[in-house]
Amino acid sequence: MAEVASVGEVASLRAVGVRVGGNDLLRDVDLDLERGEHLAVLGPNGSGKTTLLRVLSTYRFPTRGTARVLGATFGAADLRALRPRIGFVSTALDDLLHVRAAALPLVAAAVHGGLWPPPHVLDDAEVAAAARWALARVGAGHLAERRVDTLSQGERQRVRIARALVGDPDLLLLDEPFAGLDLGGRESLLADLDAVLAEPGGPTTVLVTHHLEELPRGVRAALLLREGAVVASGGVDEVLRDAPVSRCFGLPVRVQATDGRFVARAVVAT
Repeated sequence: MAEVASVGEVASLRAVGVRVGGNDLLRDVDLDLERGEHLAVLGPNGSGKTTLLRVLSTYRFPTRGTARVLGATFGAADLRALRPRIGFVSTALDDLLHVRAAALPLVAAAVHGGLWPPPHVLDDAEVAAAARWALARVGAGHLAERRVDTLSQGERQRVRIARALVGDPDLLLLDEPFAGLDLGGRESLLADLDAVLAEPGGPTTVLVTHHLEELPRGVRAALLLREGAVVASGGVDEVLRDAPVSRCFGLPVRVQATDGRFVARAVVAT
């Protein structure tokens, strides 16, 4: 008999492992994600963060364990039906975002899962309105008519996120959304993401990063990964402390929290 998802459950992983070419990318990962809960996944390079996102996106099947996303159990349901309900933002879309297309039709194309805007995509008033709203949600409404290959890295990232939001997903996956941004770009995008995370009925969000400084205030749960295994998981006030973060990154770290934001610094011996 297939497992039944609990009310409010977005994802449930039990002892999930992913093994590729003799290497364990994930090992015995447990995760419970509830609707409206926003989760940060942190860890050093090669710790399995992006692999975990790919499992949650339904594009990577676990080698071991059980996984359920948006009520569908891997191996017992057609996961393709879930994918329009999942927004996935990754720099893997860089090639797409160098094209000579304006932001608005490129975002509109994502309403139906398209990568390239078909002719007359904006003739549908509802599609055009949804694209404009998605851009506005991430502070990019003024970029609607701008060609994407002329935008800065931060502006392109806003277009990526708008494409992920335009279909009103239940689950939003952000893979290092602040990579390559300067301080101003990071702080501006953080403010806009906090607004998205605070929206009633907005998407449950999982954000992958290396840096505690990149966590929006709306993220209230954290999972630390090292070499594919969970080091700690739970509320941010419990997980983002000196000892767990030090174990995760393999060096003595001091973590400070101020006004809902976190900062981590290596402890220098004197």
